[in-house]
Amino acid sequence: MPCSFSALKNGKMMGTIAENIDSIRHRIRIAAERAGRDPRSVRLVAVSKHQPLEAIRQAMAVGQVVFGENYLQEASDKIAVLGQGVVWHCIGHLQSNKARLAAEIFDCIETLDRLKLAKALESRLVELGKIMPVLVQVNVGGEAQKAGVSPKEAGQLCHELQQFPHLILQGLMTMPPFVENPEESRGCFRQLRLLGEDLAAQGFLGQRGSVELSMGMSGDFEVAIEEGATLVRVGTALFGER
Repeated sequence: MPCSFSALKNGKMMGTIAENIDSIRHRIRIAAERAGRDPRSVRLVAVSKHQPLEAIRQAMAVGQVVFGENYLQEASDKIAVLGQGVVWHCIGHLQSNKARLAAEIFDCIETLDRLKLAKALESRLVELGKIMPVLVQVNVGGEAQKAGVSPKEAGQLCHELQQFPHLILQGLMTMPPFVENPEESRGCFRQLRLLGEDLAAQGFLGQRGSVELSMGMSGDFEVAIEEGATLVRVGTALFGER
């Protein structure tokens, strides 16, 4: 029988991975219903960077479908073992010279933030005959240490991305500045939603399905859902501290 992973958080023992996922799903449902949304419109991205294969397998065993990886080589090694039975999102900064491998192994790139990277991805996707959904990363907080296009420049980048037929621009992603109180992130989440609505109205987003907004992590995903998140990236609350 496989071991059940549990972890310490703030000095308290967390549940097993299965219990944590069940709790997160419940919190997603409550937050969505509080905002008058269908809970099925929100998907959980399990942030599995630095997590062992067994932990990911346990999440898969209880129906977790989408996993987010930050580092290309780590993701490549995991995908080679675990296969393509689930959906793999790139949620870390991606260098243009690593775009060829990223195009091969990932199912979605959430961190597209410049034209050079888009060109490199498109070139490899053409060779693969593969269509890939992507999100534009927006640096809503204007933090110098974070990647992402500024909100003012997002429209121009989304316009330029229309020239790449193998990149399907589905929406936007953001990581707001770290704050202790999740309510302090609400303004950033709302800003991304309004930007997404504007770009969708211009025909730039959601050409194949609904517009995706990837925002919210372990500490603030409920607030993000209330502001329109369709993808929430949760690692610590699911797997425990790395």
